[in-house]
Amino acid sequence: MDVLLTFTGFQDPYAIGLVGQEEQPGPILSLVGARSFDRIILFSTPNTERNTTATSDALRSLYPKVDIEVRDLPLHDPTDYVAILTGLRTHIREITDSTSVVNYFIAVASGTPQMHACWVLLAASGEIPARILNVRPPRLVSKDRPHIFEVDLSATEFPLVRADICSVETPDVPAPDMDTVIRELGIVGDHPAIGKALEIGAVLASSSAPILILGETGTGKELFARFVHRLSGRQLGRFVPLNCAAIPAGLVESILFGHKKGSFTGATSDQTGKFDLADGGTLFLDELAELPMPSQAKLLRILQDGLVEPLGAKKAHKGNVRVIAATNQDLRKAIQRGRFREDLFYRLNVGEIRLPALRERKSDVPKMALHVLDRGNGTLRRPKRLSPGALARLQNQRLRHDRRD
Repeated sequence: MDVLLTFTGFQDPYAIGLVGQEEQPGPILSLVGARSFDRIILFSTPNTERNTTATSDALRSLYPKVDIEVRDLPLHDPTDYVAILTGLRTHIREITDSTSVVNYFIAVASGTPQMHACWVLLAASGEIPARILNVRPPRLVSKDRPHIFEVDLSATEFPLVRADICSVETPDVPAPDMDTVIRELGIVGDHPAIGKALEIGAVLASSSAPILILGETGTGKELFARFVHRLSGRQLGRFVPLNCAAIPAGLVESILFGHKKGSFTGATSDQTGKFDLADGGTLFLDELAELPMPSQAKLLRILQDGLVEPLGAKKAHKGNVRVIAATNQDLRKAIQRGRFREDLFYRLNVGEIRLPALRERKSDVPKMALHVLDRGNGTLRRPKRLSPGALARLQNQRLRHDRRD
């Protein structure tokens, strides 16, 4: 018996296509349509109850011979690792308590990255003897069938990963070396927190999913966005940065999405928006929390259906943009205060990178100081040096905000 375990997501059971308003199968229906299962267990959270019900109904209608089961996880925060693991372990004990021979498969195309990480942890530890399946829907690969990857974490020989269905033809662009990109961008430091951020960025780079970078001002959020862009399959496309805090409120939508001549007073010519400028590449939205609520709603729409609609345009057109957003604010508090949309937060927070402040990685201060000095020495006839005492003083300097509230 083949059993599929999966969370449901906002793209299930159907998602709006990139062109027009036609519905296309979401991740779960795409996977089940390409690979047969005897039993499917859907894990539902309070935020995805409607999606779970609709997905369950669709599966029962399309595959009446398949046993469909829904299990509830009362997760108030779908990014809480402890709550996710605790809930899954409770259900897994019940699910795997069987004497029959069962092949378990876990889908990681729906749900939050934290849910995916918990699935992988449970499979890698052997708590559930399952293989990991990842599927990209047809609307993302321009094929009639999905592209499925299977990962067997119990395998002792390579390859651990194999592509099961219809490979996708892409331009033969050599993938840049991670260390080379780090060196070229001037990312300095070997503190574990920076190492972790780089690892997460490298893992997320190959996906087209949005990323949210969190960190205080000056932690290098744009630098990390460029790092992800360089490692992605979009490195030949543009990297377009935009500081949302620097845009006048009345011009936000025009700058983001563009406008047509005559669409408003002062629109004397067409203007290309940042989304179109970044087509085929990456759009970096810095200071995301400063976006007005109406613009947040339109940004959400673009992330959902991939359609860009300039002001004054008669119809929307397809866009191919990877969005990386960044903020130095606590978006969860902004949501509670009604200043940021909760649905936009979860749409953007498919992947999350947290950058530490310099006071949290003081061991990197001497390396950064020497790096800056080396760059400066390149323009000097007589190179300067930093004494060990100067380096120690820099490292022990009381840094900004280095206090306990």
